[in-house]
Amino acid sequence: MSDLIAKTTLDQRIAALVTPVIEDLGYELVRLRVMSGKSPTLQIMAEKPEGGIEVDDCARISTEVSATLDVEDPIEDNYTLEVSSPGIDRPLTRLKDFDTWVGYEAKIETTELIEGRRRFKGALAGTEGDEVLIEIEEGTIGLKFEWLSDAKLVLTDDLIRDVLKGRKDAGQVDEAQFDEIQTIIDGDDEPPANTA
Repeated sequence: MSDLIAKTTLDQRIAALVTPVIEDLGYELVRLRVMSGKSPTLQIMAEKPEGGIEVDDCARISTEVSATLDVEDPIEDNYTLEVSSPGIDRPLTRLKDFDTWVGYEAKIETTELIEGRRRFKGALAGTEGDEVLIEIEEGTIGLKFEWLSDAKLVLTDDLIRDVLKGRKDAGQVDEAQFDEIQTIIDGDDEPPANTA
């Protein structure tokens, strides 16, 4: 079975160590990857159960996870720990993600060929049992969750608008922190004159 949260054996071992720490802090692990390079990077994506995460939350997770990893030492070499939000065009790693983001465009890849293809792009249509439903040109199809090797939302104007509106409605965006924004309306080449 494919594990979209932690793919490799090392990822899964580290996820087993840090998931309880992250959950005890009140967050959920979305994805964990050890990225190779000159110096490996341990990338952790997390969020609150209701969605979203702020910089202070990431710092809190980083501090607690670092303490656990210093004791357990699952990565032999020096590495960089990177804790972040999943982002707007987030990976979809849990079955519940496919229900949360119904109606939004996603890209899904499978481990096996399904009707001659491994890549699917279309609007998410939720789940049915252990299947992820996606509307593609040919109609709505079901893909077993265990067949998935990768899945993520596609960054669209609708997704950006709805996520930002949701954050604003939840009181997570303080508009007082932003400069006034002027928009060009109905094809005018110039923004409206500032009357203040």
